[in-house]
Amino acid sequence: MSKDYQQMLEQIRSGELEEFEINTDEFMDFQKVLMEYSHRKKVVGSAKRGGGAVYHYDHTSEHE
Repeated sequence: MSKDYQQMLEQIRSGELEEFEINTDEFMDFQKVLMEYSHRKKVVGSAKRGGGAVYHYDHTSEHE
């Protein structure tokens, strides 16, 4: 079952999710969706040791 990355991005934007994790096997599929996401500049990823990343939405800026 593949993840709905668009929905996950909307969930962190709305605050429904605080963050989500993407593993190395998913990254290329996720990256394609992220690059098309209109609010991508506010999505922040932090690399994890051993691979993968954790993403959250930056709600601190005034403009979206």
